[in-house]
Amino acid sequence: MAMKKSVPAADPDAYIAALSGWRRDCAEGLRTAVQKAAPLQEVIKWGHLVYFSNGPVLLIRVEENRVLFGFWRGKRLRAIEPRLKPGGKYELATFELVEGTPWKPAVVSRLVREAVALNASAGDPTKSAPA
Repeated sequence: MAMKKSVPAADPDAYIAALSGWRRDCAEGLRTAVQKAAPLQEVIKWGHLVYFSNGPVLLIRVEENRVLFGFWRGKRLRAIEPRLKPGGKYELATFELVEGTPWKPAVVSRLVREAVALNASAGDPTKSAPA
């Protein structure tokens, strides 16, 4: 499946506001869990929500039929969430959510905290790992 930009938005609040139905509920829930887990810089980059702490940490990407929850060092986080699928540049791994996919805020919090710790110890993943 070709990667495409999702909801165009000026800022993260507008990104969420432009959504509807289960996709909005899912993205809003993930966003809340991420924000509670760690202090991160939240921006719109590449057409979706991207969170930074010493480089990119994670993304929330809403598409027509799915929501992707991905981590730049996600390959190292698969013990926490085995549904993270490796792919793309760096150590990227994403968790694909479709309508009805269960997820737990506690698991999201653990993923976020560990991803932030990895960036703190290993540096910016876009600078420390081969593309």
